Amino acid sequence: MSKIEQSWYKPFGFITLLLLPLAALFWLIASIRKGFYQCGIAKSFKAKSKVIVVGNISVGGNGKTPFVLWLYEYLSEQGLKVGIISRGYGGKVKSYPLVVERGVTSAQAGDEPILLFNRLKCPLVVGPDREANITLLEQQFCVDVIISDDGMQHYKMARDIECCIVDSQRQFGNGFVMPAGPLRETKHRLNSVDLVIENGGGAPHSYVLKTSGLRHVADNTPVNKTIEQGHAVSAIGNPKRFENTLEDQNIQLLSTHHFRDHYAYSLADFTQFNDDSVLMTEKDAVKCRDFAKDNWYYLPVNAKPTDAVIHKLDLLLKQKGILNGL
Repeated sequence: MSKIEQSWYKPFGFITLLLLPLAALFWLIASIRKGFYQCGIAKSFKAKSKVIVVGNISVGGNGKTPFVLWLYEYLSEQGLKVGIISRGYGGKVKSYPLVVERGVTSAQAGDEPILLFNRLKCPLVVGPDREANITLLEQQFCVDVIISDDGMQHYKMARDIECCIVDSQRQFGNGFVMPAGPLRETKHRLNSVDLVIENGGGAPHSYVLKTSGLRHVADNTPVNKTIEQGHAVSAIGNPKRFENTLEDQNIQLLSTHHFRDHYAYSLADFTQFNDDSVLMTEKDAVKCRDFAKDNWYYLPVNAKPTDAVIHKLDLLLKQKGILNGL
């Protein structure tokens, strides 16, 4: 994490003061752009299907992916045909949009889309142009609902429901917009969001992360023995949450290593650990499977929302005409 990023979660200091003029400019440009769409000067596009955005107002990991996994399964249980679109950060191919299917790698589609596809085997399209993603998804798959993994600030894309994920530990940092702080939009934006959900914490609208046991990175099989210690490696927004979870399972961390979010690992990043066990998140594991050793493990997590979240979501699904009779 850079010194600028570290300053976001510290008391007001010199770095923050220095960056305030740029933050004001960022806020002004973002506000004007948003206003253009609100006033109809800039035209948005509307999908044939219903669109649910799962996003946030801050940069860095907030825990969107576990909620997207849960939301997909919940909507599917209601009899809806669901697809997912994603920006695909960290991936690169010659042309987009890209349909994620068996054989597509994290280097092509990004780590989070591959994680989602491995878990759900669902219709999933990635690319920087969300309109193109939606068009291709609707052309190739019969879907009732599209979940947009991120895209809350992509006002060109009309949406029916917005779910904003907030990290209960880091919250909004120092409260400033980028680059003086971690926010993409001010906290006032939460007043217009349909459902604000905390990742962790004790808020009525929140969810906890439940683990389902360690798995081998190399072949995705469950670990059938007790892992007492290892090196924790992660390239996520809030690595401390992951490390605390490992320690809660009585795993001694020999060391912790943090890489930038969406970092593309190579075998050279792990030579320092020799034959010691390595522990990582599921998001990291999808990028390491081809060169992982037998004693590299990952910890899958699942979101368990409160009853208040499910009740509010049910009301929104009815109000937006996505599902009747819930």
